[in-house]
Amino acid sequence: MCYYKMTVVKIVVFGVIGLLFFVGILVPSFGHTTVHVEQYQIEVGWGIEPPVVGIRNDLVLKITEPGETEGSYKGVTSVFKDVDAIVMFGGATKKIDMNSDPRPGYYFSPIIPTKTGSYSIDLKGNIRGIPIDVKIPVEDVESTAVLDFPPTASEGTADVAALKNAMSSLQQDVSKLKSGETSVSSSDVGASYDFAVFGLSIAAAAIVLAIIALLKRK
Repeated sequence: MCYYKMTVVKIVVFGVIGLLFFVGILVPSFGHTTVHVEQYQIEVGWGIEPPVVGIRNDLVLKITEPGETEGSYKGVTSVFKDVDAIVMFGGATKKIDMNSDPRPGYYFSPIIPTKTGSYSIDLKGNIRGIPIDVKIPVEDVESTAVLDFPPTASEGTADVAALKNAMSSLQQDVSKLKSGETSVSSSDVGASYDFAVFGLSIAAAAIVLAIIALLKRK
């Protein structure tokens, strides 16, 4: 019975891992982040999306305020005379110079992200007397895999091998259960059987979807 329970748990774990793997491949998120400070709207993001490690990019900001007509906005100029901009990654920080774009209210700072993960910009100072102290996250920097073409063989091979190993392990466990090699007490059969079927369904669906995602990525 102990082995049977371990097998069922393994099936569910493989299924969840496969499902997460599938979702991680097919659901990237892109976009800028917008915050409001009093009447000012501050939008922050990358000049090139998705941002990729080791490739030159720009941190871009758009700062606007309400225009003269209802529902309209206009760019705020000369913001960084009194505002400091600091880019942050983990515990590392760096003060950056923000350059003015020809378009009013647009600013940019060249940067080459050297690590994958989450970055943010910390703005401190004041805009025309309004205190500014906000930390704004930007889209995560990704590995070059999102742009690689053709994809590196080693990465694809490793992913496929991991899925094949998971499927092989599941097949062996199911074969042992069918052959009767693993004994199960009758009192526990009902609940355990339902749980096993549920786990197998999740695992099978997740692995198939992950393989489809891999084939599409290739």
